[in-house]
Amino acid sequence: MALNIADLFEHAVDAVPDRLAVQVGEDTITFAELERQANQLAHYFASQGIGAGDHVGLYSKNSIEHVIALIAILKVRAVSINVNYRYVAGELDYLFDNADLVGLVHDRVYADLVGQVAPKFEKLKTIVAVPNSLEPDDASDVSAYGGVLLEDAMAGQSDVRDFGERSADDIHIIYTGGTTGFPKGVMWRHEDFWRVLGGGVDFMTGELKGEFDQSKAAAEGASLITLPLSPLMHGGAQASLLMHLFAGQLTIMEPKFDPVRTWELIDEHKVQMIFMTGDAMARPLIEAYEEGGFDGQSLFAIASSAAIFSKAVKERWMAKFPNAVFTDSVGSSETGFQGTGLQDASALSTDGPVVTIGHGSVVIDDDDNILDPATDVGKTGRTARAGHVPVGYYKDPVKSAKTFIEIDGVRYSIPGDYARIEEGNRLTLLGRGSNCVNTGGEKVYPEEVEMAVKGHAAVYDVLVVGLPDEKYGQSVHAVVELRDDASLELDELRDYLRAHLSGYKLPRGLTIVPQIPRNATGKAQYPQAKEFALADRDGKE
Repeated sequence: MALNIADLFEHAVDAVPDRLAVQVGEDTITFAELERQANQLAHYFASQGIGAGDHVGLYSKNSIEHVIALIAILKVRAVSINVNYRYVAGELDYLFDNADLVGLVHDRVYADLVGQVAPKFEKLKTIVAVPNSLEPDDASDVSAYGGVLLEDAMAGQSDVRDFGERSADDIHIIYTGGTTGFPKGVMWRHEDFWRVLGGGVDFMTGELKGEFDQSKAAAEGASLITLPLSPLMHGGAQASLLMHLFAGQLTIMEPKFDPVRTWELIDEHKVQMIFMTGDAMARPLIEAYEEGGFDGQSLFAIASSAAIFSKAVKERWMAKFPNAVFTDSVGSSETGFQGTGLQDASALSTDGPVVTIGHGSVVIDDDDNILDPATDVGKTGRTARAGHVPVGYYKDPVKSAKTFIEIDGVRYSIPGDYARIEEGNRLTLLGRGSNCVNTGGEKVYPEEVEMAVKGHAAVYDVLVVGLPDEKYGQSVHAVVELRDDASLELDELRDYLRAHLSGYKLPRGLTIVPQIPRNATGKAQYPQAKEFALADRDGKE
């Protein structure tokens, strides 16, 4: 039994070949068409010497071509590497090097950046350019660095499925910004990824599914129409896509989040389930809905994960969709699904998402003792998962040893999220124990931003903190100590940082202080810096 991601997709193709698999904008593709085109690209990869264990980057906005490339990579037992399309050249340098890319599929509009970065890496020899959904007519030259267009790569290639046996032990990698400041490649066995992120286990009962259970259910029932709102470059959206492909269901995506467009899609296609990233998406969506003009009542499942879905915004949604099921899900790239909570309008928490503890999940205190949900109600600890957990971080044994820990002979994944145990086998998620800033679902590590800010001539010292933000959950805020006789405005700082950091990492606020708070050994005092930032912001409002 090969519990391999590519095999699971192919089972769905065999079960429902003529059913629509993916829609992006007006473009659609059936399972059979997706299979044929992925086979063609996979044969091209094989002709270039790409095979089992080789790493191929996916540097693209949401598009059907992105999905074709993902499936093609998996078919030849290569490893897809998700690349954040917001990265600037320095960040791409790091990722291409850290991930040991031998291949790359990129949106053609990114040709200039690829041209700057790709030639630095001798192993990176196979580069395929695909159309960008928002700029499909872009004609950037890709030949200077040996790139080929998707249609040329696929031309003349076989569309037959003849790739040989695969293994449940094949590795699937999700790169996450995590809490280290640099992306980390989380290595999953295919079977383990499927079990905790691809629907290979019943999330409510913990019952393991068989290899053909999802495809058999697809053949027997109608297709669910789903709309994940996050980009496929994020592990959560990729997992959602794969889970619904395995089940023969239609996934609708957009290359750019737009609340009005989202409601248009929901009404036009009678979307039944949406996945969103907390208030950053939920707030503009409900505001657009409240302005009128949309029905939206085909929705029966509204799910949020990866960022705060606040009580106030939930209440507005629940008032408009009283018959829908609302869920907050807990998990990470290092653990997969850890728990979900059905949200009751009469019992919403202002502290954080309240979820039922998932099967295999536990809470561990700071002394590595496993807490008992029945007797340790009210205690706080780190969430952890046993069973189907990642192999580790790619090329990082030190961080792997800190995150993947053995306790009493059992191996746990402990990424650092804290939670409080509640009655009824539930948890209130309190957030990452580090100083990581979660802004609209994007994780920003303060030290990375601080390093960039310190490069500005006017800056003597800096700490970066996250402040509460209605739209994004948290916003990045810089607390700066200036050099003597220097001055600095927020816009000037942001303009300087654009050459060094992605846009979502740029500070949205700036507080000037006489001296950065540090202790006698020079260790940063982040709580005090946050107090300075809040007082400054509140004083300006």
